[in-house]
This record gives sequence, structure tokens and C-alpha cells, in this order.
Amino acid sequence: MQTSLANRLGITVTVCHYPRGCSKYNPIEHKMFSFISNNWAGVPLRTVETVLNYIRGTATTTGLKIKAYLNEKIYEKGLKVTNAEMKALNLERSDICPQWNYTIRPLGTPD
Repeated sequence: MQTSLANRLGITVTVCHYPRGCSKYNPIEHKMFSFISNNWAGVPLRTVETVLNYIRGTATTTGLKIKAYLNEKIYEKGLKVTNAEMKALNLERSDICPQWNYTIRPLGTPD
């Protein structure tokens, strides 16, 4: 997806992810979770809709609000990227968390 975008627009795309289990480093999530927890404290969270409603109803004293939705898209499992497909990418891994962060340049663009 990022490769086709980089090629079509002729731009460099840098992708950065937080590794699994590291959401505590996401500054927005870190700042908002305490407000969400206070909002639904003592409430039985029995349905997804209940959870979403409490998350959506959360706001900070400075007016920051949260938008939440349930992603019901079904993703195809078992897709594999071949070594040849990976080599065809103009991909440069980051020095920090290289397995998660990388830059994709349009094909034909020097590194």
C-alpha cells in the first residue's frame, strides 16, 4: 500500500509503528486512558457497544474528546510477502526499531 502511494505520488513515505505491547509509549493513548478508566469505573463492560459509548463519552477538562468505532472489516489471513517482493521494494529500515519503522522511496529514486 505505501509502496504504490510512494510510486504514484513520487514521494518518500516513512512509516513508524509502536511495537505490540508498547502502547504505553503512545502519548495520546497514555494521556487519555486514565480519563476513559474514570469514565467507566464501576460499570460492567458486557458489550462492545457499552465500551464504545463510554470511550466516546470521555473528555478531558481541557476539552479533548475521543472518537471510537468498531472496525468490523474481515482481514484475509495467511498473506505472505515473498523475499522477491521484499527485495523489489525501495525500503530503508530505521536505526530505531528497524523491524517496525522504515522509509519507502519511489522506485527508481536513489537512496
